[in-house]
Amino acid sequence: MEPRDLAGAQEQSGDADGVPAAFRAALDALAGVRARPEIELEHIPAPKRLAPFAHAIGARVPDPDGEDEDDEIASARFIVLFDPQGHEAWHGTMRCVGYLSAATDEELVDDAMFSEVAWSWLTDALGDSGAAHHTVGGTVTRTASTRFGELAGPEHSVDVEIRASWTAGDTDLDRHLLAWLEVVGNAAGLPPPGVRLLGPSDRVGSETL
Repeated sequence: MEPRDLAGAQEQSGDADGVPAAFRAALDALAGVRARPEIELEHIPAPKRLAPFAHAIGARVPDPDGEDEDDEIASARFIVLFDPQGHEAWHGTMRCVGYLSAATDEELVDDAMFSEVAWSWLTDALGDSGAAHHTVGGTVTRTASTRFGELAGPEHSVDVEIRASWTAGDTDLDRHLLAWLEVVGNAAGLPPPGVRLLGPSDRVGSETL
């Protein structure tokens, strides 16, 4: 499987013969999703006790300036829970759960509006993608860390964590995953798709006004 391709998503949890049609349709939709080049996707173990059927996808944004291939700017999970009988708290049968952690600008930890802005990444992305959804909830957490002694890593770092869940109104989960990947990109500080940030070499010989 290519790192940005979910073509194997039909290999879902549970007995293939007993998989509900709605859950199978949702996974088929996920199978067609391709992330932007900076984001790598992979299948990860799904939780087994939260719902009769579940599927999970991991995402990471490697650090292009990292010294190790495991260095990353952001990591995330997208989990689909499905209960054919419905769930009272979900007000539906299919629940999407997202979690991400990303390094962010140290100045943002003191920005009183940052949490509201970060949460709007999700609500705006769900709306813009056309993902039918309701019953949205979650948290945005900012943490500042200072390292001492021989512990590897930068002396000071600031991370943002977003935990969210919402009920899908249909089986078009490709829209839901793409919305979550947009949130991941925003948290990682990626430019809009198709836009490349200029580096020093791009500016050599450039004209100025």
